[in-house]
Order: sequence, then C-alpha cells, then structure tokens
Amino acid sequence: MIGYPDYLQLLPKTELHCHFASTMSAPLFIELAAKHGVRLPTTDPERLFAFTDLRDFLVAFRFAHDVLRDPEDFERVAYEGVRSAVADGSLRYREYYVNPQYFAARGLGYRDVMDPLIGGLRAAEADFGVGFRIVAAINRRESAASAVEMVEQVIEHPLPEVVGIGQDDLTPQDTEDPGRFAEAYALAGRHGLKRTAHVAETPFATPDAVRVALEELRCDRLDHGYRIVDEPALVELARERDVVFTVTPVSTTICSGWHLDEHHRIRAMIDAGLRVAVSTDDAMFFRTDIGREYREGLAAMGVDARTAKAVARNGIDGAFCDEATKARLHAEFEARFLALDALLAE
Repeated sequence: MIGYPDYLQLLPKTELHCHFASTMSAPLFIELAAKHGVRLPTTDPERLFAFTDLRDFLVAFRFAHDVLRDPEDFERVAYEGVRSAVADGSLRYREYYVNPQYFAARGLGYRDVMDPLIGGLRAAEADFGVGFRIVAAINRRESAASAVEMVEQVIEHPLPEVVGIGQDDLTPQDTEDPGRFAEAYALAGRHGLKRTAHVAETPFATPDAVRVALEELRCDRLDHGYRIVDEPALVELARERDVVFTVTPVSTTICSGWHLDEHHRIRAMIDAGLRVAVSTDDAMFFRTDIGREYREGLAAMGVDARTAKAVARNGIDGAFCDEATKARLHAEFEARFLALDALLAE
C-alpha cells in the first residue's frame, strides 16, 4: 500500500507549460555559465534563485539564456531534463516553450536553436518514451512587429515538432497586454498553428486578458488565467469552450505571494468547473519538479484522488499533439491509474 503523497508522485503526467531554459538542473546551469564565461551573482542555488516577485524572477530567466550557446548545450539540457522529470514525477509527455527572440539577441538563428534542442528531445523520447511538442513563444518585451517576424520564421522553417505559438514575459511596462500581438496570432492561425498565451497571471493583471486571448487571439488553451475567477461571465465562456488552463501551483507562491491551500485560485478554478492541467512553469528557478506540483501543490489545495486523475487527463486533452498520440496516452494513463488505485491506502 502507498500513501496519498506517493500516489500523487507516481501518477502519470503530462506537462504543457514548461519553459525549455528552465529544465536545466542548477548544477548544469552553473557548469554551463562557467563554460561560457557568464558571470553569475552567486553559485549558491539557494541564493541564486531567491526571488522576491515575478519581475525579479524574469531578470534571472532572461540571463539564463546566455548559458545556452553550443549545439551540445541544447542537446544536453533537453535530454537530462526529460530524464529528471521521469524520475521526479512520472512524466510521459511534455510541451516546451522556446523563445527564439531571446536567442536571436545572442546571435543564434532559429534553426541553430531548434535543431539541437529537438535532437536531444528525440533521444530522450527513444530512451524514456516521453513524447514532446514545441511552442514558439513571443517575448512580450519586444515589439508587435518582432512577434510577426518570429511567427514568419516558424512558418518559413516548418518542423513537425513545432506546433504552436504563445506569449510570455511582460511588456517593458510590466503588463501583459496580450492583444498587442493580434497580428502575429492571426498569421499563426492562418497557417494552422495552435495558439496559447500567458494571461491573467499576476496580481496586477485583469480578467479581461482572458477574454482578449479567447475572442481576439483565438487561443486554443490558456496559461495561468488565475484572475478569471473574478469574472463569472468569463468562467462561463471558458466552460462553454472547454478551455484547458495550464496552471503552475508552486510558481504562484513566488510570483504572486499566494499560499497553497484550499482557498487558492487554482482550487477555485477547479471548483468552478474549469479544466486545469498542472505544470512546473520554470522548474529550476522555482526549485520544483512535476512530482512536487502534484505531491505538494494539489495536496495542499485539498484535491482528492479522483480530481487529481482528472487534472492528469486534462493534460492530455489540452495537448497540441495529434489524436493518435492522445489516444495512446489516455490508454497508458488509465492502466496506470488502475494499478495505483489498487495500492492507495484508505
């Protein structure tokens, strides 16, 4: 028999909200910084990743891209990140957000980044059976024209693994302003790319960002979205459209200062009938992993086993992969659920 924390740890999982640069381990991050002469404020992970808020974290997130320069860097981060997630949380499928604009500023072209990254993920898939897709993410600190140029790169260099676009970071004014990138999203939609966006995440965000993402950007799923519970009409709209929200419990304790308990906004989203799928967001920076998000995050919010399994299923349904892959994952998950349910102590 196993206890509930172990049950949550061992549940098979997807991860749909995962920034590639953050899948490094802290020792590897420090090693690559030394390799490329990137000066870090400290090499003590406890202090290196001590953030006070979202803006503080984003500064560190941006300079983390400095340590990824050579093809072998991308391949190694990709492969080792999958291996760790399998060991730490029974990962079976993952989608990565990759910011081409960050790397372009450092002299790396689109294929310079994507080719070795995909190579490392393919090797990990062969060894561990973890499927993957990639979302090219717009850096909101850049202009709307730059976002269009990034989408044009995705279209001009088609890769079967790159299936959608998103947007993250914050504008220079520290706002979300998702509608600023409507032209880029329309272009992506015309070319069959899936669409998602970080919205209604921060304490100073508004629920209306959800409406903009759904009605103006035509997003297929949403990232975060916590402010939606402040607007019942938007909750109803999201339920009607069966939108999946990729939520990241541990990150909210740092970026928003919220406590993981039964009053958390993610729990309120679940209670409101919204479909949520749990991810890490930025595992290295928030000192988390996909196992911890379930084992500690869901448990602290009072989520029971039935609901935890529903959250895991939502991660399949919200994925940007093909229907055959979803069917395989559903069958694999259901078989694992049966085995774990038989072991769960009452």
